Amino acid sequence: MKKIEAIIKPFKLDDVREALSEIGVTGLTVSEVKGFGRQKGHTELYRGAEYVVDFLPKIKMEIILPAEQVDTCVEAIIKAAHTGRIGDGKIFVMPVEQVIRIRTGEEGAAAV
Repeated sequence: MKKIEAIIKPFKLDDVREALSEIGVTGLTVSEVKGFGRQKGHTELYRGAEYVVDFLPKIKMEIILPAEQVDTCVEAIIKAAHTGRIGDGKIFVMPVEQVIRIRTGEEGAAAV
């Protein structure tokens, strides 16, 4: 089992979700997060005063799936989230030791 964490631009969420549905991903968790990388934030003007926005709004998606589906899933996320501009995001792939469904007690792939 593997865990994929993808940090993407908020307006790309629906595109990525649809792409994942098309390849058979049945579940994911989405969180609204803030952060910065090479973008380093930006300056905005509010009521005549300038201020720096250091942390930009992003979406973090978390997906647990069998190892053999990882490459397909990563490709789908890249294709759907890509704009070609700075701040498109990052994808992290990590091993998952154990998954347990609380309601039934199922473990492993059956719990996903």
